[in-house]
Amino acid sequence: MNSCVPDQPTVQRLMAEIEASTPRPHHASLLAVTERLIPDCPCRFALTRGGWYRSGGLVRPDGERVAEQVEAWVEQEMAACGDDLGEFLDRHGEGDLLVTRHTGRTHYFVAPYGSAPGEFLQMEVEELQEVLDRRLWNPDAPPADAQELLDPIAPAQVAPQPLGASRYHFRRLSDLRQVTARLPAPVGGIAPLVRFMREWSASRASAHFCEHWVVGLREHHDRYNNVVLTAAPVSRHARELKPFHWNHALSGLEAANQLQAFDRAAGYPGAWYFHLVAGGLTPRDMAYAVMRDLEAGFGYLADAEAALLQGWLRAPYSV
Repeated sequence: MNSCVPDQPTVQRLMAEIEASTPRPHHASLLAVTERLIPDCPCRFALTRGGWYRSGGLVRPDGERVAEQVEAWVEQEMAACGDDLGEFLDRHGEGDLLVTRHTGRTHYFVAPYGSAPGEFLQMEVEELQEVLDRRLWNPDAPPADAQELLDPIAPAQVAPQPLGASRYHFRRLSDLRQVTARLPAPVGGIAPLVRFMREWSASRASAHFCEHWVVGLREHHDRYNNVVLTAAPVSRHARELKPFHWNHALSGLEAANQLQAFDRAAGYPGAWYFHLVAGGLTPRDMAYAVMRDLEAGFGYLADAEAALLQGWLRAPYSV
């Protein structure tokens, strides 16, 4: 099926309208925007990942904004002082400047447009809130160099008071079919995520891939300054799943019961295998123990899962 990814002007409008929306529980206003602008592929909420932050700007105790980006401001001010830290401290000797940070969560939304595992759109939207973080420096323990202004060993932290309401920041809209086509692969092999998706197609899971997984995407530059894309599946339900109570002596009926209980909790058959490959909830030792059971004549694995396990044991991988 043809992708329903919108053209660039629509993506720009989508970004502008989402960023103009106020974050609300369940993201009703955001979803209404996507339904109106991408009617053929309405997005639905999938997962939130949080607990991260980015450096922010610089303010005075009365809330006056000094700079939007503390790194750029420090670099500029140090250059104006001839890179003399003593002069910098004299110039800003009141020591009342406060550094902020942006606390963030990333919300994932998905929209399948075909039955193949990679045939879905994935939208990532960050929810950010700027809060006070620390004093630029501690007058009782002045920094030894400019780097300590940006990354102090013992920061003079302040109460994380919010500076305004939270806001949306549009991160990206991706067609996963196009993403998987771009992934680097080992010589003579395929990219791990591509193999993972092919195995999903070969499994007994009946739901679309994006009903249970999103894809964490990262880009970095290699030593030749080429952009390298990496992608890894992220379980939508890992927080509700409990690790196995596994030991080397476990086998037979006890092993079968644990596999079946894990699959029931995950909501699809063969979940234990996919969490062996991604996320690490299934211990690797378990794969070898289950294969020993199969070779001993136990028949608690369906043919599809047995084939996946045999393929993994011949060529183990993780993603």
